[in-house]
Amino acid sequence: MATREEVAQMIDHTLLKPEATFDDVRALVEDAKRIGTYSVCISPSMLPLPEDIDLGDVHLAVVAGFPSGAVAPSIKAAEAALAVAAGADEVDMVVNIGLVKEHDWDGVALDIASVRDAIPFAVLKVIIESAALTDEEIIKVCEIAHELDADFVKTSTGFHPAGGASVHAVELMKKTVGDDLEVKASGGIRDGKFAAELIAAGATRLGLSASQAVLDTLE
Repeated sequence: MATREEVAQMIDHTLLKPEATFDDVRALVEDAKRIGTYSVCISPSMLPLPEDIDLGDVHLAVVAGFPSGAVAPSIKAAEAALAVAAGADEVDMVVNIGLVKEHDWDGVALDIASVRDAIPFAVLKVIIESAALTDEEIIKVCEIAHELDADFVKTSTGFHPAGGASVHAVELMKKTVGDDLEVKASGGIRDGKFAAELIAAGATRLGLSASQAVLDTLE
C-alpha cells in the first residue's frame, strides 16, 4: 500500500465549483502545498493566476469543455491552448459524450485530436464519463485516446448524474491502455478506503476536492 505522502503525490486537488473565487483558489493552493498534492485543478477562467498566488512545487491543471464536453472541437482546442499559454501544465478535457453514445468514433477522434494538436507539450487527460458508458464504449474511447497520444484517461467529471469513479471502470480502463497511458480516477472519492481500492485497480492519479479528508482516512 502506498504511503500517505505517496498518495498525496497522486492527487489533483480540485476546485471546479462555478461560484469559486480567486480567494478560494488561493486557499486551494495553500492547502495543496501544505498537504503535498501533485497539482491543483481549476477552471480556465481563473487563468492567468494573480501574481500573489505562489504555486511552489505544485503543478497546475485546468479543465476544457467542462463539464458536458458538448462543444465544438475547435472551441475545446482553443480553450486548452489558451490555458496552457496562461500557465497550465495539464489539461483535463471532457470528450463529447453524445458522440460516444452515438458510436461516432470519427467524431470522438476529431474531438480528442483537436485538443492534442493544440497542446502538444502539455499533459492531456481525456475525461470519458465512464459511469454513463457501457463497457464496450469505455474500451473504444480509451483505445482512441491511446491512439491519439493522450497521457491519461480519466473516469469522470464528478458532475454527471450517472455517478463518478468505480473500481470496475478503472480496472477496465487500465486493462485497455496498459502502461502506455495513465488512469485518473475522479468523482465521488471521499475516503481513503475507496481511494486505495482505485489505486489498486490501476489509478495513478486521483481527482479530489476533499483531499485532506481522504488522506486522514487512509488505513
